[in-house]
Amino acid sequence: MGTGSATAAQALALAALLLACSGVAVVTAQDIERIQGSAGDVLEDDPVGRLKVYVYELPPKYNKNVVAKDSRCLSHMFATEIFMHRFLLASAVRTLNPDEADWFYTPVYTTCDLTPWGHPLTVKSPRMMRSAIQYVSKRWPYWNRTEGADHFFVTPHDFGACFYFQEEKAIQRGVLPVLRRATLVQTFGQKNHVCLREGSITIPPYAPPHKIRAHIVPPETPRSIFVYFRGLFYDTANDPEGGYYARGARASVWENFKNNALFDISTEHPPTYYEDMQRAIFCLCPLGWAPWSPRLVEAVVFGCIPVIIADDIVLPFADAIPWEEIAVFVPEDDVLRLDTILTSIPMDEILRKQRLLANPSMKQAMLFPQPAEPRDAFHQVLNGLARKLPHAKDVFLKPGQKVLNWTEGTQDDLKPW
Repeated sequence: MGTGSATAAQALALAALLLACSGVAVVTAQDIERIQGSAGDVLEDDPVGRLKVYVYELPPKYNKNVVAKDSRCLSHMFATEIFMHRFLLASAVRTLNPDEADWFYTPVYTTCDLTPWGHPLTVKSPRMMRSAIQYVSKRWPYWNRTEGADHFFVTPHDFGACFYFQEEKAIQRGVLPVLRRATLVQTFGQKNHVCLREGSITIPPYAPPHKIRAHIVPPETPRSIFVYFRGLFYDTANDPEGGYYARGARASVWENFKNNALFDISTEHPPTYYEDMQRAIFCLCPLGWAPWSPRLVEAVVFGCIPVIIADDIVLPFADAIPWEEIAVFVPEDDVLRLDTILTSIPMDEILRKQRLLANPSMKQAMLFPQPAEPRDAFHQVLNGLARKLPHAKDVFLKPGQKVLNWTEGTQDDLKPW
């Protein structure tokens, strides 16, 4: 059923599925199901009183001036680094006394220097980060006593602090050496990958909350689309031969299901995109250059069951959100069976996933609203940091002890910024 035009049997199957779903797959307030056990409790934790954060004051060239130069930074999917800074400045967890701080935050916007096409200039990012850390280490004693082990950084690049959008080159570069003791708050997450350090906090990418909330449809709207996806299937500009982008998974989706009546997929991005997701039962969330995508945020907020096609992905706030219960995971090698896999899911399981997705705490945890709101993604980051306290004894170095090598790294990364 994966290739070619839809058969009569397929059309009948689609009609039956959508008829069943249109009658019962509309989740109302009474149908919301709370996540049971510790996961639900963790999502609703209040971090205030559990940790104190000191925010370094850096010269504006590291943050404010970069945004003033290019306001696109405020709306792209890497914008978390900007809004996390603004949130912390006004947060009740902020302390103005560094001696009582549990964590130290360095507000450096490494993804805000953009190409004309809106992509971060990855050559400059490591230099900018090194420069900011050098500034902090020379003006305050706190970095040097731990070499960053009680510091956290927001690194929302495709491959986090590896600072590159193509995996092969990101792996070659590795995590910037001066960040190896710090806690990284990043969108990238993949098991057993050099660009995900143990102890990192994986977060959702930024999706403009005001824009998303402006497109909410009435809750009684039926879900008349079975599978939905809008986005690239090939990246001919950066992967002209094909097969490297998305490890071929997106290309396989297109070639096998473009004429399948169950699948509403296209490269076109219609003005009704957000509304369409709210009329869909399943929303595809395949990897691109990196495993993560804003579609995951959109799917959760809009109650569309995420179909995650990204092997070994580490999902946002995985210690608080039971992704196995709310999403469907399809191995990249099984994309050819995608239609069979999704049509084989029992209706009871679909309805339960929808009830869990309807939980307001679930949606709130995926967004970075301005101003911040209780239980939002900002607070989930703080909860993650609070759960790492108290710091282990080996966080603090002995007098004269050095662990990091400031001369380690590529020649380009070692150049001054």
